[in-house]
Amino acid sequence: MDRMLNKVLRIGQLYDFYSGLLTEKQRDCLNMHYLQDLSLAEIAEEFSVSRQAVHDILRRAEQTLEEYEEKLGLAARYSQERKVLVAVIENLQQLPQPVKLLPEITQAIVSLNSLLEDTREV
Repeated sequence: MDRMLNKVLRIGQLYDFYSGLLTEKQRDCLNMHYLQDLSLAEIAEEFSVSRQAVHDILRRAEQTLEEYEEKLGLAARYSQERKVLVAVIENLQQLPQPVKLLPEITQAIVSLNSLLEDTREV
């Protein structure tokens, strides 16, 4: 179960970064299968093709997403940047109270938290 969930999350993340580089049919199939949770049979019926054709489109699209990630690394970079942001926020929040009260430090914490919240949507 965890493996399947991890795959869905992985494909979803890669889809967020690279869907614009896929064909329309690949985007539609991935969207319907992973985001709308439709079965292969339901997607096949929608496109008037066989389940095998949908399966092949999905596998090629998944492979293409992984190849883009291997070459460009946007998802990995995004993940690393989020970790760095979290660490910076935690370090700023652990500053001694008199330093933490400086307006610049307070503003930095607010700005970084806002940036972290904005990146959760990707």
